[in-house]
Amino acid sequence: MPLSSLPPEAPVRTVLTLLERWVNAGALRPLDLALARFIADQGAEIDPLVLLAVALVSERNGHGHVCLDLRGVLEEPHTRLGHARDDQRLTTWVQEELTRMLSGLRLEDWVSRLAASSAVSDQLGRNDDDGVSPLVLAGFPERPLLYLRRYWQDENRIRAGLALRLERTLSVDETALRAQLERLFPAPAAGTTDAPNWQRIACALAARSAFFIITGGPGTGKTTTVVRLLALLQALAMDRGGTALRIALAAPTGKAAARLNESMTEQVQEIGAALGLTGRIPTQVKTLHRLLGTIPNSRRFRHHLANPLAADILVVDEASMVDIDMMARLLEALHPEARLILLGDKDQLSSVEAGAVLGDLCQRAARAHYRPALAQWLERASGERIPSALIDDAGRALDQSIVMLRKSYRFSQDGGIGALAASVNDATPTIDSAQRLTTVQRLFARDQAAPDQRLGTIRAIRLVSADDARFAQLIHAAYDAPESILRLMRDQAPRADADQAQVDDWARRILKAQQAFQLLTPLRQGPWGVEGLNARIITWLQGAGLLDPPPLAPPGLAAATRTWFAGRPVLVTRNDYGLNLMNGDMGITLARAGADAGAQPLLRVAFPSTAGGVRWIRPSRLQHVETVFALTVHKSQGSEFTHTALILPDQPNPVLTRELLYTAITRAKSAFTLLYPDEAVLAEALSRQVQRVSGLHELTRA
Repeated sequence: MPLSSLPPEAPVRTVLTLLERWVNAGALRPLDLALARFIADQGAEIDPLVLLAVALVSERNGHGHVCLDLRGVLEEPHTRLGHARDDQRLTTWVQEELTRMLSGLRLEDWVSRLAASSAVSDQLGRNDDDGVSPLVLAGFPERPLLYLRRYWQDENRIRAGLALRLERTLSVDETALRAQLERLFPAPAAGTTDAPNWQRIACALAARSAFFIITGGPGTGKTTTVVRLLALLQALAMDRGGTALRIALAAPTGKAAARLNESMTEQVQEIGAALGLTGRIPTQVKTLHRLLGTIPNSRRFRHHLANPLAADILVVDEASMVDIDMMARLLEALHPEARLILLGDKDQLSSVEAGAVLGDLCQRAARAHYRPALAQWLERASGERIPSALIDDAGRALDQSIVMLRKSYRFSQDGGIGALAASVNDATPTIDSAQRLTTVQRLFARDQAAPDQRLGTIRAIRLVSADDARFAQLIHAAYDAPESILRLMRDQAPRADADQAQVDDWARRILKAQQAFQLLTPLRQGPWGVEGLNARIITWLQGAGLLDPPPLAPPGLAAATRTWFAGRPVLVTRNDYGLNLMNGDMGITLARAGADAGAQPLLRVAFPSTAGGVRWIRPSRLQHVETVFALTVHKSQGSEFTHTALILPDQPNPVLTRELLYTAITRAKSAFTLLYPDEAVLAEALSRQVQRVSGLHELTRA
């Protein structure tokens, strides 16, 4: 029976029974049902349509959406509720049942019944907020959105923090700015290029902005730009005896923080010396959690509205990984006068948790939409002319605070990795899945026929199964190379009487070699997921004599991936402040010779430390790690590898998207290999784009 035919006072058991069936089918999480039951148990009569909306908004949050688009649900109910236990029959049944439940329901009727509920705060009708109702109805009349209160509050905090900064244009001396830009960006040789220098434009525009975004693909120079930007801002601030700015650097994960630290250090030393700013531009990068000051056993941080960060400028790298909750807390912890600069690739996968903040804010970045007055100012201040196609009389406030870097200094668009990434990322709506597949296959075929190392080589392997011999050969070749982690571990192990410096040097070389190759997968479970692939790879490497069988390994498919053995690469999955290890840190398990002759080697896990050192941790102290011969694409964000391989599953899955493919491809610095068993699965991934629902899109209206 359609729920639209049930009166608001109908028994809630009708909907709860329906939701239980969907949980049993795997289309809803037990958490979604528990929330609906909690709302139903609050005493007042709850409208069945409200309970259904509660479960749906919770389910959407679990898939990264900030809120529920009510119009979207009614227009396309068959696309909701994902894959029920990866079973197409169950998925179709659930989606057909949802379609029946919603048949005949008009948007305005659903909105009015939600607005009338005591569980919902009606902000769409601009009513006073009671501050306690668990749900909030907001958005616009043509696009009503239903939120869980915490996400609505997060969005409001982000809006407030950005609005405060977007309405403020900072004063800057154009003559001094132009002079510093000339020092930081020497003019190119005459006739070498007519294209704008977007790095220079970014520095000029950021100099007058309290909030700024630098976005661009891999190799476009985001880090180079921000180093020059910080030098510029510090030089302008200290001109004529001014006070130096307090600058803080942060990234979402330990791995991303380490990469930014490494890539900035040499550039900062060079520029600092040239501009007399030695020691004034920091290179120490903290994780966001450490920056804000995590309080153990609490979701709160030490820095917040009443205790802001001691920073005049905060730079956040890999901002695509920052979810809505963390972005809200970050903005709240900034002093109102502090500047915020975000760096990131808008086209990468969004955060694992709810929200796609960077993607939402950068929706219009490709066309810039700079107002004519700003374009004229940029030409005066930077000497760079903005192309007329990127100038817009109706440009919005947010548009004026974003620069998209458009030239890749790492890859050419002529072929290889750069061309493949650009093809996958092409958002032209008229290109269908068949055309996308054909283009990608041609790129692979052309590169395999005439590989060009300068472009980054690409290769595609069509698999018969997850046990395909060509897959095994790829893994064997990667780990049997002379400079691979396993060969370095076995062939160059220090003698028992080696001193600590020699042991550390050995570990340092192995940790560096860990960046040489990485297998990525979209999934966590099953034969094509992290669990099955890690177990399979361990078996192959043991069979090839590259790994010793772990002693007393417990039975079971995944057991080998949880057993400690020499050569086990691991990823930290949760911040551990006691060990000073952060989510995303990667290490390698090594056998250190015992002090006494004949003693069993001691297993220790080596992690890189600051200043190029090595930290040794006992395996027993590492409670939240996983084996990473295979790694999910999501967890690879913030990392780069010389050779990256991506393996796709043999069945369609909602997580397979263009953004996932693009993210995997752009983890590769020199070579990328695609392994796929089914052409149809690849075609579907090429045609599906991530569409996360949020209200931050509305910021682009202003």
